Amino acid sequence: MRIGIPRETKPGELRIALIPEHVAVLARDGHDVRVASGAGGGIGHVDASFLDAGAQVVVAREAWDAELIVKVKEIQGEDLANLAAGQALFCYHHLPGEPRRTRDLAAKGVTAIAFEMVRDAGGGFPLLAPMSAIAGRMAIEAATRHLGHAPREVLVLGAGHAGRAAERAALECGARVTVLRRGTATPEAVERAALAADLVVGAVFVPGAPTPKLLPRALVARMRPGAMIADISIDAGGVAETSRPTTHAHPTYVEEGVIHYCVANIPAAEPALAAEAISAAALPFARELAAKGIARALRENAALRAGVLIWKGRVNHEGIAKEAGLAYTALTDRDLED
Repeated sequence: MRIGIPRETKPGELRIALIPEHVAVLARDGHDVRVASGAGGGIGHVDASFLDAGAQVVVAREAWDAELIVKVKEIQGEDLANLAAGQALFCYHHLPGEPRRTRDLAAKGVTAIAFEMVRDAGGGFPLLAPMSAIAGRMAIEAATRHLGHAPREVLVLGAGHAGRAAERAALECGARVTVLRRGTATPEAVERAALAADLVVGAVFVPGAPTPKLLPRALVARMRPGAMIADISIDAGGVAETSRPTTHAHPTYVEEGVIHYCVANIPAAEPALAAEAISAAALPFARELAAKGIARALRENAALRAGVLIWKGRVNHEGIAKEAGLAYTALTDRDLED
């Protein structure tokens, strides 16, 4: 199979989906791997390292000329012109709250397999977990920088990988930490803990759906002046009504007297470590997609099939389809017949 690894175009994004040692595995499997020139340069993986791994290094446009595209972040506006019907895009798609992107991908007739939706037999998210753990830790580090001191009273909303990592990092800083999860995050409990906190970490993940707004604007306005919200959940809309995406270049803003840190790709601040983790997690799935073909791999691997949001232009997730104003079509075994 021809596999393309394009250069990331999201601002501040230096990660690459497959590092040279893992590209070498795909090349040894007999696949034609095309890597965009400079795609790994920001983290020290120069073009020569991909050539040594058995890949072709090509100009930016030619990396998109492939049956399977493996990348890190969601498709940006400038990427759309490079897409062709029938391609499979294996990356973080983050379509909840992004109806226009859903419509754009559907109109292109592509298949979108979302890293963040791939789900193993135990109910875990193997491609989301490593990035969530990094983001949780880094949210506490960011809070320390922007508050000017280590947080003392921390509310963590969500108890998945990101929430647990944030909790551990906050405890290591000596903070008193309250963790509210599904079932305990009642409006009364959130209000009580948020008003006492100097840092609220949003680490809620609802597969395929926008993040519930657990912090209404009126509550944010009553938080301690100069308190901070580190909203890891911003890729799906964020936990606060006052949250909006920021970048590593301009990571914060102040609204209702509260500092908001809402960087949409937090782990990109540690791109080499994050790329290695993504690549290790993605490689087994990429190998299966390439070896079996997209349809057969999805038919035989329930974890991969759970990641399919769009199949050849047809939206296969009911909530995302509704949000985009498109028809919902369930993915069936018949669709996946070779």
